[in-house]
Amino acid sequence: MSRPAVARIHLGHLRHNYRLIRARAGTADVMAVVKANAYGHGLHLVAPALYEAGCRHFAVTDAEEALMLRQYVAGKDIAIALLSGIFDAGDADLCAAHGFTPVISEPRQIDLLEQADFHGRIWLKLETGMHRIGAADPQTMLERLSRAGIGLAGLMSHLACADTPEHPMNRAQAEAFRAMHRRLAPDAAASLLNSAGIVAMPSQALDVVRPGIALYGAEPVTGTSFGLKAVMQLSGGIMQIRELTPGDAVSYGADFVAERQMRVAVVALGYADGVPRGLSRRGEVVIRGTRCPIIGRVCMDYTLIDVSDCDCSPADTAEFWGETMSANHVARQLDTISYTLFTGVGARVSRHPISS
Repeated sequence: MSRPAVARIHLGHLRHNYRLIRARAGTADVMAVVKANAYGHGLHLVAPALYEAGCRHFAVTDAEEALMLRQYVAGKDIAIALLSGIFDAGDADLCAAHGFTPVISEPRQIDLLEQADFHGRIWLKLETGMHRIGAADPQTMLERLSRAGIGLAGLMSHLACADTPEHPMNRAQAEAFRAMHRRLAPDAAASLLNSAGIVAMPSQALDVVRPGIALYGAEPVTGTSFGLKAVMQLSGGIMQIRELTPGDAVSYGADFVAERQMRVAVVALGYADGVPRGLSRRGEVVIRGTRCPIIGRVCMDYTLIDVSDCDCSPADTAEFWGETMSANHVARQLDTISYTLFTGVGARVSRHPISS
């Protein structure tokens, strides 16, 4: 029997979320962002399910991730964008050999593509105000690409504050991007919106949208419900239930001491599996529909739960996040975001597909 540390991946919810995004995007194409092992959900599960739902455009971080994606949708008619572009000659060779579409922002990347005899297409990343990645002289780069016989898939940029819809930077970036698009390559595809942008600024969908976190069911704009369904349900099995008496200390550091008779469940999920240690003595889990507090320090392999008010047994499981308790709720307790929870789920946690 395997260790009962499981991330159930609800593929029906994934397809539901994809359809919502498709409808919101209007006539724009959807480029599904599946980098970082599909945000920790398992690329081998997510990519085929999205393909079956009709998705033909995907985005990953780099060429190595693109090779893995090709493995899971082998022989399929898909386009794969590399959001971080290429880093060396090996990456350029992979793009030439496999038809990947790198997102570039540096002249050096054109040098590498020319050396690899690459004659596919690229996305050109524009700087519109986030000051992270963007071409300093996009006009010159476009001229060089044309001379090198490298095609243009389109122009893209990225919003810094889309999860705060009223932030003035959203409009400023959108206006800057559209002006640059008109000036540089008005006939090329244009892509600006991430998940939050799709929810908050659908009028700026343009030609291609790039949903990430929304695909996986975390609402991207606080206070706005888009109707998404959680794709990941992270849970651990109860290994043992212990009886505590007043004065008994729990877990490392003995910094939780029982003040009354208590029942404590030892759950087979810890920080090596992706349970944030910051949930020690402040988080909670759901067992049989009842919210139960985490007590003591989260351990590498275990988390201890107060089940004094819950009728449970070692046959039960504890949900750390999922449908009952959203990843966004847990993230807010830690002053972080759901992305860090999903991508932090360890490799030793089994991903179990739920098809419906």
